[in-house]
Amino acid sequence: MRVKATGLAVLVTASALFLTTACSSGGGSDGKASAPASKGSSAAARTQLQRAALEQGDVPGYQVSADTTAQGRARPQADRRPCQPLADVMGDQPNPQARETVNRGLGSQRKLGLAVAASLSTYARADAEKLIEDLRAAVAACSGFKAELGGTSSTYARVKARPYRIGGDESVSWSASSTQVNVETPVHIVVVRQGATIVRFMTINLGAPVQGRAQELVEVPRDVADKQLEKVRRVLSAL
Repeated sequence: MRVKATGLAVLVTASALFLTTACSSGGGSDGKASAPASKGSSAAARTQLQRAALEQGDVPGYQVSADTTAQGRARPQADRRPCQPLADVMGDQPNPQARETVNRGLGSQRKLGLAVAASLSTYARADAEKLIEDLRAAVAACSGFKAELGGTSSTYARVKARPYRIGGDESVSWSASSTQVNVETPVHIVVVRQGATIVRFMTINLGAPVQGRAQELVEVPRDVADKQLEKVRRVLSAL
């Protein structure tokens, strides 16, 4: 299985994103930051993010692809204002306050249909802390919502906070079901703050569609999350 480089904005069409991430061809080793770059420290931060992002061989059993398609800030729009932070997370960057973002896609070579999107973003410390706060409030307020990007709409239902033990300074985790073209698929999202860096994981299993009201849970793979957090701590500790 090979992986196609793909932008996280396409996660609004979640089935399409992970189908291409997990099963298509292409991809490279260099991601593309979604936030506009400035000179000096911004360029250095982007370089550090590239070094901290997952690469092929970091996690056995996964094909890793870099995002080379994001051409700017693609921001999904939620149909309910309290749910906008959850819609933002589905875009090219966790929210508009991100300074630099590097995206990766991982397709499982062992479990067909299982794919993970992982991203690293730099923030002002206060903005990173507020992002986690806003996501926790949105998960509590939004059991479901619709998000639109580029004329394409997706429905997210059964949004629910979900325990997930992970490193970092603080984190928020929730599950949902994504409906696209009448196909409902389970999704798990984990957002972690490590200092002023935000690490975002999104997992979907196209091989485990929702049947009626019984949703098979999908979970961000521990080996992927642990390896990404380890690289963040090691590479970005100076930022």
